Parts: sequence; structure tokens; C-alpha cells
Amino acid sequence: MIAGGMMKVAVLGLGEAGAIFAEAFAAAGWQAVGFDPASTARTPEGVTRATSTAEAVTGADVVLSLATAAHAVSVAREAVSALRTDAVYIDLNAASPQVKRHVARTIDGAARVVDGALIGSVVKFGPKVNILLAGPAAEDAALALRAVGSDAEPIGETVGAASGRKLLRSVFMKGLGALITEALDAGSAAGEEEWMREQVAATLTDGTAALQRLDHGTRLHAVRRSQELDASIALLNELHVEAPVSTGAADRHRYLARVTDQPDEQLIDAYTTIPTAAIGDARDRLGFLSSRIRPVWAGARLSGRALTVQTRPGDNRALHQALTVARPGDVLVVDGGGDDSRALLGELIAERAINKGVRGMVIDGAVRDADELRELGFPVWSAAISPAGPYKDGPGHVGRTIAVGGAVCAPGDIVVADGDGVFVVPRLEAERTLVAARLVISDEAERREAIRRERA
Repeated sequence: MIAGGMMKVAVLGLGEAGAIFAEAFAAAGWQAVGFDPASTARTPEGVTRATSTAEAVTGADVVLSLATAAHAVSVAREAVSALRTDAVYIDLNAASPQVKRHVARTIDGAARVVDGALIGSVVKFGPKVNILLAGPAAEDAALALRAVGSDAEPIGETVGAASGRKLLRSVFMKGLGALITEALDAGSAAGEEEWMREQVAATLTDGTAALQRLDHGTRLHAVRRSQELDASIALLNELHVEAPVSTGAADRHRYLARVTDQPDEQLIDAYTTIPTAAIGDARDRLGFLSSRIRPVWAGARLSGRALTVQTRPGDNRALHQALTVARPGDVLVVDGGGDDSRALLGELIAERAINKGVRGMVIDGAVRDADELRELGFPVWSAAISPAGPYKDGPGHVGRTIAVGGAVCAPGDIVVADGDGVFVVPRLEAERTLVAARLVISDEAERREAIRRERA
């Protein structure tokens, strides 16, 4: 039971929502401890900043996980050994019911897991936002959240039920946000942005305030919301409901993510001097592409922001589409199915890519014009060399999360490549991975020096 005395809450993830809840609990007299691996995340007033997930949750009565859906399970793994068995672990990430159940299996009795779903805008309502709660300890979770004024609503004991409702709601809400951004961009392009804003605001209950909130929030959180819509689409598929509008809305979010939510150029450039081997050691070797994907010419090095392409084996129509939206600093990462019969890239496409500021390409497929690529100084990694040209019929996709060479790559991830191979660093983990990789390099330098002293 949640009752009496000085209570401790651990908030995992100090982004927009996490910071609001952490500060609210501190103001309510709770001992509030927060953790976020990103140094850019602010520490809210009255909140103690922990140095790890385990440190944050140690001794906590209540844990709020707000680390994004992509990290919900890994955060649970980091927390499990330090949890109190009577603690209430509320997963508030916008994840699918399957992910929430995976979190519950990961915790596996080490704490009492509750599936939480934020229904409405935390920016608008603050901690008073409506929260659906599902799980055996949903009533205790509601009691804790009401301490900061939350409109906490237990709906049952089945983990996944709350997130299922949220995904159904997201079909409308995330689709609406995508539509609003598209309408405003169209108005801007036509020189009619103010008129368009007036038209849209007139249809919304809160008028201009709602318009600004939906437009800003959709652009700011485009990556997370595209993932949430993907989960909604998966749910609709399970229900045998066609989802062409939601699919288009998810694509719109992915586009917005590319233009508004990108890793810092300085951070990307910092990876240029980091060997892929050191990055691999820092990340337990998880993120390497298959060793069959090799540099086309010796001495090539590369770091950049992933623009992902998925295409039918031997067909490069989607690669041409990618070049129409590519921006300086991009690296085209192409899932060509490992096909070695037809080259997806040659000299002319490389010339176009250079004109767009593309830093290089990684292709799980074949390329040609190897000598010309070397003379151009255009870095390319591929699975094969083939003189045969490609088909140009499609189908294909640009800007979706892909599996390439045995690794997962999402738009905006950082791609690092050298003579040893290719590594994909998840964008949200890029900063701490860089720190860890530099520690690997420093440690190896010390060990190397010690070995050489023994030889002297």
C-alpha cells in the first residue's frame, strides 16, 4: 500500500513529461530522484539527480518510467535488481500493450508493475492530466499519482489495457497533429500561413492555443509519435481495420522527425575520429552491420545522420526518391536485401549525392563504378560489386526503420564506418555512447603503453 510518511519517487527520463512529474512530486513533499542519461536534460527544482537507473530506484516507493517506448524494456532491465518488491513501477511510456507486458515480464515480481497511459497533453494539464492505469496494483498507483493532483483512473488488472486504449485514441490525435502540420506547411508555401492558421483554429475547441500546442508538439516529438502511430497501426491490423490514413500520418511524422529532430552536427562530427571497434566495445558489439558489407575503396571513413532506404533487391527507384529529400550531413543506408546481381549505385548517383551534401552511403547490396567512386572520394560500403545496372520500378520506402546487414537502423541514427566495418548508434544513445567509446580508447591507450614498456 502507498501510505503515510516520507515517500520516495524515482522518475526515469527527465524529458518534458518526466520533468513535470518529478517537480510536482518534489513540491508535494516527496523525496524525488530523477535519472536521464542525456546531459542536456534539465534537473527539475527540488529533484535529486541520480547517476544511474539503479541508483534512482533504490529504496523508491514509486517508480515512474518515462524513458520513451523504445527504451521501456531496457530501462526495466537496468532497474530490476535495485527495486523494492513492494514498490509500484508505473510504466507511462507511450508503448504498445505487447511492450508493457514485456516490461512486466522483465520486472517479474521484483516490483508491482502498472501499465500507465497519459490521455491528453502534459504540457496543457501538467500533472493533473488524465492517466489510465491497468495492473494488479492500479489502485495504489492511482493513490500515488493523486498526490500531485493527477486525474488517475484505474481501469482493471490487465497490464496492456491502458496502453491499448491510448493507441486507439492516437489514431485520431496523432493523425490530427500530422494533418495540422501539413496544412500549415501548405499555407506557408502558398504565402497564406496566417489565413490557414485562422481556418484551422476556428475548428478547434481551444482555438489558437490548441493549434499552437498540436503544431509545436507534433514537430517536437515527431520521432516518438511516429513510433506510437506504428503501434496503433499494428493494433488496427490485429483488429482487421484498414489504416491508410494512419499510415500516411505515420509517414508525415517520420518526415517531420528528419527536419526538426536531428542529432547535433558537432556530435556527429565527433564520431569521425572514433574507430568502429571502440564503439562496438562500448555497446557490447550490438550495432555492427554484417562483415560482408565492406568499404568499396581503402581508407574511407564516414560519420553521418542516417537517411534510411528500403528497396526491392536489384531496384534503386527508392534510392532516387531518397536523393530528393536528402540533406547535407546525411548518410544513405540502403536495405537492398543483400542482392549482388545488380548495382544500386554508380558514379552518376554518387555525383548527385555529393551535390546534395550527402556524406556517403552504406548499401546491403551491390554497387559499381568502384574506381570512379574512389576518385570522387565518395565513401561507400557495400555487400558486392556488380557491373550490371539496376531496375527502376520500385516498390520501396524512404525514412522508415529498417533492418540492414543484421542491424536495426532508424532515420536520424548516427552511422559510423571505417576499414573495420559499419556501426549504427541509436540517436537517443549517441551522447553517452560517445563518452563510453572515448573511455574505451583511453583504456586501450594505457594498456598499449604498458605492453610497450614491458617490451622496452
